[in-house]
Amino acid sequence: MAFRFVHTADIHLDSPLRSLALRNRELAELVGDASRQAFVSIVDLCLAEHVDALVIAGDLYDGDQTSMKTARFLASQMARLHQAGIHVFKIRGNHDALSRISKQLVFPDTVTIFGGRPQSVLQTAGGLDVMFHGLSFANAKAPDSLLPKYPAAREGAVNVGIMHTSLGGSPGHDVYAPCSLADLHGHGFDYWALGHIHVRQVHPGTSTVVMPGIPQGRDINEAGAKSVTLVTIHDDRSIEIDERLTSVAQFERASVGLTGTVEWPEVVGRVRTALETVRATVRSRHAVIRLSLRGASPVSWALIRDRDLLLTEAEQAAEQVGDTWVEKLDLDFAPPRAETAEGGADPIFELAQSMRADAGSQAFRAEARAFVQKMIADLPAEGRDFAGKDEAGLELFLDKVLAGGADLVTARLKAGGAQ
Repeated sequence: MAFRFVHTADIHLDSPLRSLALRNRELAELVGDASRQAFVSIVDLCLAEHVDALVIAGDLYDGDQTSMKTARFLASQMARLHQAGIHVFKIRGNHDALSRISKQLVFPDTVTIFGGRPQSVLQTAGGLDVMFHGLSFANAKAPDSLLPKYPAAREGAVNVGIMHTSLGGSPGHDVYAPCSLADLHGHGFDYWALGHIHVRQVHPGTSTVVMPGIPQGRDINEAGAKSVTLVTIHDDRSIEIDERLTSVAQFERASVGLTGTVEWPEVVGRVRTALETVRATVRSRHAVIRLSLRGASPVSWALIRDRDLLLTEAEQAAEQVGDTWVEKLDLDFAPPRAETAEGGADPIFELAQSMRADAGSQAFRAEARAFVQKMIADLPAEGRDFAGKDEAGLELFLDKVLAGGADLVTARLKAGGAQ
């Protein structure tokens, strides 16, 4: 026989929408509920595979949550596992440390939540003794490695370490309990169940070290199919891992080339083709796609002016493709430069150049920056990243907005005026 468990992390249950300005209510509901549905998929997998345990390597929650709706949902899923005799081993990650729910919920006795001191729990199943070693951190910050606090491997048992760590660092993730892969391999455990980094990583060696990644992406920056890891420990103590899909909605990008198009229907046709192409590669039930239109075309000005109409047509095409959604439409192209019949420069383009020059002045930029900063301050915390997460991001946002404003005015003039 064998001992089997599912390893997951970074579920961020009921994580609020961060950067999706979704005008489509159904899409907003889909994405808003996706982390919960992914967790249901994880529990379903545990039941279908008759595993012995579920390991959650931190960040089951998403911060300072007080929703009893979240609490009731989680309790019902833990009850499903308990009734099937499946043990749960969970550590707290940096987001869990902020959660009030994590301190208030009472779970069945089959659920072990590791505390701020090292703890080891033995589970025997499939003829194997498996020792789970875990350690939670009480605070949202852990600047030092937690590895020295973990005990030595228990002789005669298969040793599984559960840790929330940024390893050597990863873009987009805070440094949290950093440690090296070499140190993990040298500690003597057979398997390291990690969490914190949202991209799946597998590091074979003396130990099997796995970062399962987030089981459900939350925005376009967490694109691609998401999964958990099914771990099998065989009688000879060898370890086999298998990636299992859990994401309900899969974020993807699609680039649509406009070069060669001269009519609006041609553009819509290429958008549809791009949606169909991406949909064919998506493994999850729903595809949430950000479209980027590139290239030069005589219809470019009309696309800029009537962006909302184009988005509506793209959404209709996505609906016809099936289980496909348009998250956002980016127009990333340089409209063609026109000249007058006398061969001189087009006065509309001269006006556009003048507007760009004015928008690029320090005084105008300072006024625009102050306006955006006031807008950010008036928004709830989850909506404040639209203009970047730092000063550099804000400056890039201003570059795009100021240039885009001049393009929009030019488009209205070139394509027949405001409508």
